[in-house]
Amino acid sequence: MNRTATLLRAALVTGVATAALAGCGMMSRSNTASFSGSMNAASQVPPNMTRGSGLAEAWLNKDTNVLKYKIVYTGLSGPATAAHFHGPAAAGANAGVVLPFANPESPIEGQATLTTTQAADLMAGRWYANIHTAAHPNGEIRGQLLPKM
Repeated sequence: MNRTATLLRAALVTGVATAALAGCGMMSRSNTASFSGSMNAASQVPPNMTRGSGLAEAWLNKDTNVLKYKIVYTGLSGPATAAHFHGPAAAGANAGVVLPFANPESPIEGQATLTTTQAADLMAGRWYANIHTAAHPNGEIRGQLLPKM
């Protein structure tokens, strides 16, 4: 085998090995943080007695601060009148709206670019998703967005 063929073979083997390791996540760290929050009436402040429930999920690209989210819910006392992320607040505390959703109907999906402060609050678990109805204008169900491990 000549020198050129040997070098090409070595480059190919190195490239395949690198691709395999990267595909397994062994060579690079993920730049995406994942969050979820189980939504219910007991998490509202103050709590209420409705049967609504849901799940809020979000994914933050830590390099660009682009947040993608999906919220699904069911069993509300009536149609949703508003829905948004609130923060900064720990579970058991209320806060203002930080990201309104264009359409409050389930499923809610979208994305937004966060400020550095907003991203830090989200990473610290200080954001929650909230769905409002006419019967519960301050919020019918709520779920604290917590980082997935």
